[in-house]
Amino acid sequence: MPHHGNEEEHNSSTNQERMGQQGNAQEPVIRDNRKVDPVTGQARHPEGGQSAGGASAGETDSDGDALAQAEEILNGIDVPAEESVAQGVPAGSATAEAAELKNDLLRLQAEYVNYRKRVERDRAVAGEMAVIGVLNSLLPVLDDVDAARQHGDLTDGPFAAIATKLENALKTYGLVRIDETGVEFDPTIHEALIQQPGDDIEVDTVSQVLRSGYKSGERVLRAAQVIVAVPA
Repeated sequence: MPHHGNEEEHNSSTNQERMGQQGNAQEPVIRDNRKVDPVTGQARHPEGGQSAGGASAGETDSDGDALAQAEEILNGIDVPAEESVAQGVPAGSATAEAAELKNDLLRLQAEYVNYRKRVERDRAVAGEMAVIGVLNSLLPVLDDVDAARQHGDLTDGPFAAIATKLENALKTYGLVRIDETGVEFDPTIHEALIQQPGDDIEVDTVSQVLRSGYKSGERVLRAAQVIVAVPA
């Protein structure tokens, strides 16, 4: 644009116009409306929310401590009742948590006691079944010993001593022979192969044992095969 007059006056007027345009233009304003400070992690409040005595700041610190304590409890951190009271957390919350933890501990202890009893019982049953298995495997050997003794082959000598030691060793494991005669017939421990009428017999009675039976404790390993005398 052509101009007339002094060059300095023209430059001065041009600068004033530019400054006026810059003054009229509004610069963009960025406001951070986030409620939590990303740097400190503290909650933000309006500038006018604090009183002259700083009561709002105290309430903010107390709320922050309470939230921190609640987060620690949720994370499984044990917070003493004294510390909770000092930080403004009701003592009842810590007491309830302590009672719940105590109940969990008692329940866990009861489960452990029951588990230990069950393991001990299973171990005892397993040991008993192992002994019974060994005794059952030796019953044919004992039958051969009885047959040899009835034929007079074990009246004397080293084999007679070995047979006696074997029978005594098995007795220590609870093996009991069922070979009594003249007793009342018991179907739980006797197996009747033959029945014969007997004189002066009022109940069924074992008159002869054909093959000895055995039991271990209350468990019958094998019933005795017998001849039963019945009332005439």
